[in-house]
Amino acid sequence: MLQDITLTELLERRDRPTHALVDVRSPIEFEEGTIPGSINIPIFTNEERAEVGTIYKQEGPEAAKDHGLVLFSKKLPDFINTCKQLNTPITVFCWRGGMRSKTAATVLDLMGVPVTRLQGGIKSYRRWVVHTLDTLDFSPEMVVLNGYTGTGKTKILKQLAADGVPVIDFEGLAHHRGSIFGHIGKNPVNQKTFESTLLHELLRFQSEPFVVVEGESKRIGKSVLPSFIFDKKDKGRQIFIQLPIEERVSNIVEDYQPDKYFDEFIEAFERIQKRIHTPVAKEIRLHLKSGRYREAVRLLLEFYYDPRYNHSTEHFPEHQKLTIKATNTTDAYKQITSLLSDRLPIREVVTNNQTGS
Repeated sequence: MLQDITLTELLERRDRPTHALVDVRSPIEFEEGTIPGSINIPIFTNEERAEVGTIYKQEGPEAAKDHGLVLFSKKLPDFINTCKQLNTPITVFCWRGGMRSKTAATVLDLMGVPVTRLQGGIKSYRRWVVHTLDTLDFSPEMVVLNGYTGTGKTKILKQLAADGVPVIDFEGLAHHRGSIFGHIGKNPVNQKTFESTLLHELLRFQSEPFVVVEGESKRIGKSVLPSFIFDKKDKGRQIFIQLPIEERVSNIVEDYQPDKYFDEFIEAFERIQKRIHTPVAKEIRLHLKSGRYREAVRLLLEFYYDPRYNHSTEHFPEHQKLTIKATNTTDAYKQITSLLSDRLPIREVVTNNQTGS
């Protein structure tokens, strides 16, 4: 018998490998935001959804339902086959838990596919995300990796996470590196998607003594950090990584690949060139046009990024800071793991390191 499940029940089972979440909304709705981990198997294409909506407004709900049924009936075999290939119990959902998910669940149930329907649809999930972010008291202390552009902070975070250290990669969740060039080679997500994935990460690490993050501004591409997270980050322990500038240049060229994304790189540079002394800006452009990317990146660091970074870190009191001087990213990673060894509270680790004990 076809059953509905509540959002609470869904959250309890969503991480099971033997359970699939199927978003039956149109592709454009799916792209605007869904429940993390969901698969999009739409009942209507974007164009078909628009057709049904127009009929609803002009002729009423019954005519819209009839037209929707005609459209869906043509693709029933493909829809059922695609869902069967998941070979697992399914929960389907649409926007409000209305006709689309009810139709999909009914058809799948008739065909013997184990299926449930989410009550309230994704709208109920979105309300839960907003409410939980508004009321969450995130308890772990934040250990914040800072450093000039190119010090490999994201690379270090990923390695720490691979080693089992509690890490939240804000840039990874936003699909953006946080700088004016940060979108290059990425597909930045919107605020709804960012908040959904961020919340699940926060809940995953809620019982940890600390979590390692990267020093970020409040806005990361299209996404904005919740105020309570931004404030907690600013009050956390600040580890400052120092690398030789040539290492930083190498990291940036490797990460941003200006030869592969040349047009995007030029476009991003044009957005900031007015903030750089005119002769230097002209020299950077000449280097970029000539494929001398290392020279261009070095000038960008010296005359744009480094001065701005110095200004942004002046407000931290000395007792929050710890500076690591490293020869390269690997060396920096080793020093940081030493600080975090044995998962001691970071305040104790930093204090011991500073006093030489």
